[in-house]
Amino acid sequence: MLAIRLPEEIELRLGNLAKKTGRTKTFYAREAILEYLDNLEDLYLAEKRLSNIKNGKTKAIKLNQLERELGLAD
Repeated sequence: MLAIRLPEEIELRLGNLAKKTGRTKTFYAREAILEYLDNLEDLYLAEKRLSNIKNGKTKAIKLNQLERELGLAD
């Protein structure tokens, strides 16, 4: 269970959307969180991998090398 306080303007927008579509405010809040959470997880993973490359913890390879290893290159 999660309870959040939203600015009045956002609460009104969410309520208007819910009324116009026949869905609940909870539905749209959940959808927004799930979509944004995917983006946040992707961003965190990319930043972590970049940090690991910069710190020498992970080695990067060139795209053409990867393509050859996967049998995708000519």
